[in-house]
Amino acid sequence: MSKILVIAEHLDGKLNPATARAVSAAKAAKPESIDVLVLAAQAAGISAEAGKIDGVSRVLTVERAENAHPLAAVLAPQIAKAAAGYSHVFVPSTTFGKDVAPRAAALLGAAQISDVMAVTDATHFKRPIYAGNAIIDVETDPAHIVVATIRNASWPAATNGAASAPVEALTLDAALPGHTRFVGLQSGKSDRPDLQSAAKVVSGGRGVGSKENFDIIFKLADKLGAAVGASRAAVDAGYVPSDMQVGQTGKIIAPELYMAIGISGAIQHLTGIKDAGTIVAINKDAEAPIFEVADFGLVGDLFKIIPELETALG
Repeated sequence: MSKILVIAEHLDGKLNPATARAVSAAKAAKPESIDVLVLAAQAAGISAEAGKIDGVSRVLTVERAENAHPLAAVLAPQIAKAAAGYSHVFVPSTTFGKDVAPRAAALLGAAQISDVMAVTDATHFKRPIYAGNAIIDVETDPAHIVVATIRNASWPAATNGAASAPVEALTLDAALPGHTRFVGLQSGKSDRPDLQSAAKVVSGGRGVGSKENFDIIFKLADKLGAAVGASRAAVDAGYVPSDMQVGQTGKIIAPELYMAIGISGAIQHLTGIKDAGTIVAINKDAEAPIFEVADFGLVGDLFKIIPELETALG
């Protein structure tokens, strides 16, 4: 039987919802047990959150001062040690996961499987290739440990269970490197929902025209209580910062509602929104590729349509 170790992602003492999505993927493999590993300077609050996730057997904690910040070079040796006896290591396919998983896989002598979107069983997985235009089946050798990143947009977050899993402290004999140190973290602050976990997202593209014009996207998003995204073209043009980019080279999201405004719909952008529940497109070009995937489409001038939408919303 398989045993899966899920690596918890957290920041400022809060568990990232992506961890619960990784637990959902682990449950699909029908393992004997699912344990969550929390690497932190102070793990109590994070481990309590992780223990409430349905399907979690145990929460394992490693408290070290070096774990105060998520440095891949520091965390990977500890993950490799903690993974002894497990058949799988699952990590969310976020910036954190994409940073730490390859290092852990290398230390474990495993070939990483990236962006797992479906689990057939403990040795068969599906992942997208060619910007999501094709899906491949990956078969692993049951004699070797599997290290995989879990595509957040393809999995629902596991709900909280009725009981809390037990928490156990681990002491790992892992030599940590001294060549990498934490200098600082710079991140944008916003009162809007987080782009990767928001239920509603409004995105603007090159058709918005300018940085100043992008205010019309922000206002509509605020009216809807939505997060704000952008196409790569809008980011490259300097309308918004790169952390708002949606698509193959940006964030891959699966909101309940996605509004693409002034976005033509290049395949790289569509890759990032293919799992959205309802897609609404507004574009003056009736032949824009975005209309091929949209559930609802409006052809016209976004600067006339959006004010009308805001008025209808009240």
